[in-house]
Amino acid sequence: MNRLDAYDIVRRPVITEKSTRASEHSQVIFRVPLDATKPQIRKAVELVFGVKVTAVNTMRRAGKVKRFRGRRGQRSDVKNAIVTLAEGQTIDVTTGT
Repeated sequence: MNRLDAYDIVRRPVITEKSTRASEHSQVIFRVPLDATKPQIRKAVELVFGVKVTAVNTMRRAGKVKRFRGRRGQRSDVKNAIVTLAEGQTIDVTTGT
């Protein structure tokens, strides 16, 4: 896997209150493609950020059916990866280091 492929897997960090609380436990949450596997996510994070990953947990959320201006619509399916870093390792998602 080269660096460009890694950027395709780690699309963007998820910045919410819950992900901020997870960062206190050396965890970072990223949005990833639906077909990305845990070993691919591990390699991509280690390559892009230069950190040691101890665990990767994923969760897949199906898109809801919603109404937009009276018309029926479908939200997209998304997949998040919770990446646990080794002790002493950090990723600052606001600057990317």
